[in-house]
Amino acid sequence: MDVSLTMWLVTILGLSALIAVDFFIGRKPHDVSIKEAGIWTIVWIVLAVIFGVGLLMAGESQASGEFFAGYITEKSLSVDNLFVFVLIMAKFAVPSQLQQRVLMFGVLIALVLRAIFIAAGAAIIANFSWVFYIFGAFLIYTAWKLIQEARSDEDEDEFEENRLLKSIEKKFGVADRYHGTKLFIRVNGKRVLTPLMVVMLAIGTTDVLFALDSIPAIFGLTQDPYIVFTANAFALMGLRQLYFLIGGLLKKLVHLSYGLSVILGFIGVKLVLHALHESGVHVPEISIPFSLAVICGVLIITTITSLIASRRQEKREAEAAAAASSEKDSVEA
Repeated sequence: MDVSLTMWLVTILGLSALIAVDFFIGRKPHDVSIKEAGIWTIVWIVLAVIFGVGLLMAGESQASGEFFAGYITEKSLSVDNLFVFVLIMAKFAVPSQLQQRVLMFGVLIALVLRAIFIAAGAAIIANFSWVFYIFGAFLIYTAWKLIQEARSDEDEDEFEENRLLKSIEKKFGVADRYHGTKLFIRVNGKRVLTPLMVVMLAIGTTDVLFALDSIPAIFGLTQDPYIVFTANAFALMGLRQLYFLIGGLLKKLVHLSYGLSVILGFIGVKLVLHALHESGVHVPEISIPFSLAVICGVLIITTITSLIASRRQEKREAEAAAAASSEKDSVEA
């Protein structure tokens, strides 16, 4: 897809305007209700659909298909981010009324960092086609690691700060409590970070780790930097509302890691086949419609099996609790 500089500027300005509106509406710290989160989640999804349909109506059917495939992939991978966001919020004991402000700035930081990643990835791909082998192998390895982690009995119930975050805290210092929406305060004449600023940096920088698999994944679906950027932008911008909407359902998505591993493995194979094709080897290439069908199918199946497994687990726990209570009553009698 041939995108002019004017089109890039219009797109960035349009996305910036949407972010500004979102920020203006949610500028006052408050507890986000399920209704509010649901409405805004639908709004962001509808905006993404309008953008994709707009590409189709403009005669860019391939770009439209690539956008939807990339958007759904990034959206599904971003749900995995929410697990870590929950741990970060718990680690820093973020007040409920400040959580939406944290996520807003955290997502903005993540969007800027991802834009840098996308530009670097596009430049590398344009000059070195063999990088598809590396991307493909990395995604297949990541898929295997996800399966290993899903099968592990160890539950990660605490967030560990990365080195960059620790070094920032050490250099500037951190206040001992939250000060509303302030990011910096002065303590004994020295300017220090507030815990709110630290949490924003934690969410923004942690997302870089997720970008290490999500960016190669979407480049496996499209090599168009414009589509890669817009798909990432729409997926990330609705992440804040999604956090409040499905926060309580995250623990029920017990098979999500398996589904994501299948998607990443599939795209990894697609990348390797594409690299072989670019090298002159006659191998079949996986089309975008087929990729879109596989991604959607895996997510639907994963969601259904997760909910069934969660319901069975809850039933077993309820029966065990009832049996324990009955045994206790009989002993007391």
